[in-house]
Amino acid sequence: MNSAAAATARAATRTRRPYARRLPAAQRRDQVLDAALQIIARDGYRAVSIEAIAREMDVTRPVVYNVFGDLSELLHTLLDRQERRALEQLSCTISAMPPEADLRRYMTGTIRELVAMVSTDPLTWTPIFLAAVDTPPIVRSRIERDRELVRARIASLVDAAIDSVNDASRVPSVMIDREIVAHILVGMGEYFGRLILTEPAAVDPAKLADTISALLVPRRSA
Repeated sequence: MNSAAAATARAATRTRRPYARRLPAAQRRDQVLDAALQIIARDGYRAVSIEAIAREMDVTRPVVYNVFGDLSELLHTLLDRQERRALEQLSCTISAMPPEADLRRYMTGTIRELVAMVSTDPLTWTPIFLAAVDTPPIVRSRIERDRELVRARIASLVDAAIDSVNDASRVPSVMIDREIVAHILVGMGEYFGRLILTEPAAVDPAKLADTISALLVPRRSA
């Protein structure tokens, strides 16, 4: 082999990706989806391709194609998974107030848990709270649909909280529209969700929880 051919062979060896060890199908599937999500959160949907996902994983394209037939199938599966994850997290965090619980303490604890939910799983929440301009219509429509589900859940909890306060005080309260309160809470949640993702040092979970709780559940005068 002449020197030029040898140099070419060495260069090919250096650029060849390492052999991807075999993984259980479910594990490889999650690995591919995680790589796609990482690209979306960092660079937006336009940057996603089978080649880009393979590079992110440091494998060859056939490794990706062994799991998903094409990019469309991959992205639909990712959308289903992330929607399920987000709704499960919210369902666990925004729970019904236990009977006889203190409303302000319940609000404070829930807000702190919501802050932790976003800050500990930024990959799930970045494409939702910081949706890029290239976010596909199908993704935006799901975000809108899920926002409505969350708003409706909050509205029902607001009803329960109002009833709890009224029962405890035995004094009719000022009429509060649960729909307006639900929209306010969703709007605040999305704003602070974006802030947690972009400027985490600007959000003090304790101060945020105490302040919002004090605004929504003012102490009754003796």
